Amino acid sequence: MQTKQDQIIEFIKKNGGFASSGELIKGGFYKAVIYSALKSGLIDRVRHGVYGLAGTLDFAHPDLVTASIVVPNGVICLITALSFYEVTDEIPRQIDIAVTKGYRDKVTDKLPLKLYYFSRLTWKQGMEEHDIDGQKIKIYSLAKTIADCFKFRNQIGMNIARSALKNALEQKKVDHREIMKYASICRVTNIIKPILETLI
Repeated sequence: MQTKQDQIIEFIKKNGGFASSGELIKGGFYKAVIYSALKSGLIDRVRHGVYGLAGTLDFAHPDLVTASIVVPNGVICLITALSFYEVTDEIPRQIDIAVTKGYRDKVTDKLPLKLYYFSRLTWKQGMEEHDIDGQKIKIYSLAKTIADCFKFRNQIGMNIARSALKNALEQKKVDHREIMKYASICRVTNIIKPILETLI
């Protein structure tokens, strides 16, 4: 017969490796059981109210699902988003996440996540939700991602931004008018426009 600790591990495994305190309580695990599993080192507290199996966070490349749980108000952006849309040859060394200015969270220091700080206006533009492994993940649209790459070109590299724009157009994954819409929002119209004109 399974103990409560065995059951909580099984429950979290079936839940994708993570579970909120609300999900655990709804699943029949009271706070004393959660605390006991924490104290025994069977589970870790990922952030306030979110738990994961012990050792889940000890890997080099956390997936998008993990990133969305760890930074619930973040949006996948830049090179990570380009990789998601398959318009770059760059292999992301970390998960790029857009947050609003002033965001602080110590848990991100323990993970290979790179936070980029956006103004509230640009942060909320072009946000989409994609279903990945049953989890709703916030990712910027491809057009918004490309505009952001030009905005952050000094941090990620102009060549990456230019190459992604070229690839996205060649693969017909994005419309140039949509790119210009976000170029205006991100204030990079003067940078993108001449490059775009040579590609279309």
